[in-house]
Amino acid sequence: MPDQQQTLSVPSLLLLAAFAALTIRYFFFTKPSTPSPRTNPQAANPADVEQIATMFPQIGRREIIWDLQRNGGSVNATTERILGRGSLDPPPPSFQPIIPAGATPSTANTTPGQMKSEHVDLITRYNLGSRVSSPPSTPSEGSGPSGSPQTQSWSNNKNERQALLKRRREEMILNARRKLEEKERKRLQQEG
Repeated sequence: MPDQQQTLSVPSLLLLAAFAALTIRYFFFTKPSTPSPRTNPQAANPADVEQIATMFPQIGRREIIWDLQRNGGSVNATTERILGRGSLDPPPPSFQPIIPAGATPSTANTTPGQMKSEHVDLITRYNLGSRVSSPPSTPSEGSGPSGSPQTQSWSNNKNERQALLKRRREEMILNARRKLEEKERKRLQQEG
């Protein structure tokens, strides 16, 4: 019998080349395994958690961190989920995130009595206590009531604008307080 020569057909050569390429790719071009953001407790950015907690104080930080880790750290996705549902899915009991040391507890854990003790009225906030009992001052130039024409135009100086706006804010707070006191006096006179 004549010597049979072994020949490789084209399909077997293509199959061999594909196998070699996959083997080389597997051994030389695979990434080392790293924990995914979903399993890494450090994946949630503390600034993102704080931002969402500030926007939605009724949501706990643990739920925020859980949702951020589930969606890959997307603040927009977490915000949309809160706006759409009104809440977030509760994390599993085994989820124990590392909450930043500077984080304050969310107001979802506080009682209404605690929230009232933190309330500061506008008179105290803007140090207007000395001006409450004094009679209303005449409106300053340019800040008159909405019905009166203003004689002063908007200033180009930033400090003057800021002072004018501060004065207007103080006058509005004081006028609102006086109106409230007047209503209270009328109500007491009608009852008494």
